Amino acid sequence: MIGKRVELELSGCKTLLHGEFIDMGSDVLVLYSKSKYIYTPIHHLQHLRLYEELDNPPMDSSPDSKLDLANISYRKILMNSRGVFTEIYLGGSQSLHGYVTSIMNDYFVYHSPMHQTVYIPVNHVKYLIPYPPNTTPYSLDQKHFPVQPSVVALSRTMDQLLKKLEGQLVVFDLGEHPNKKGLLKSVDENIVQLVLAGGNDNYLHMDHIKSIQLP
Repeated sequence: MIGKRVELELSGCKTLLHGEFIDMGSDVLVLYSKSKYIYTPIHHLQHLRLYEELDNPPMDSSPDSKLDLANISYRKILMNSRGVFTEIYLGGSQSLHGYVTSIMNDYFVYHSPMHQTVYIPVNHVKYLIPYPPNTTPYSLDQKHFPVQPSVVALSRTMDQLLKKLEGQLVVFDLGEHPNKKGLLKSVDENIVQLVLAGGNDNYLHMDHIKSIQLP
């Protein structure tokens, strides 16, 4: 299917992705659509099929033939995206727009002018799209950069980071659900105890936390 136009359905992704299937690595697929490269980890793939309907318009441009896609992997893509303006989608109703600043064992740090510092488990990224060079988020002036560093001393793993945040107010999953923001009371055996605004406890499994922010 390399070089063909395809349709992808990803777990947790509300819309189907369409584009030219230009390459793949051991754990990542690469699509080219509307002059953008879309990198998606294979473990989110629900289905992949050719997309050749008669009313389908031709591709608007061709991918850059100089792009080096040899031996690509999801980890390499994250490493190469540091300091590059990117869109990252974690599922739900909104994407993040900003920069990868640090990469740890099982999560990375992302800075967005809209959401500030966000800690993201690597397994929850549905896709990553780099913006063209010299583009800035929301057309902000360059005086708003370089990106501000994280105010929290980083831990090597996500569970260590969550343990360090015990006793602090946190927002999980970009605050899209009211039961995912409150006081982080404890983290024990991958179970996170969160105290909600009214004082009730809510328990979450760490594997299903897609992002962490400090308000």
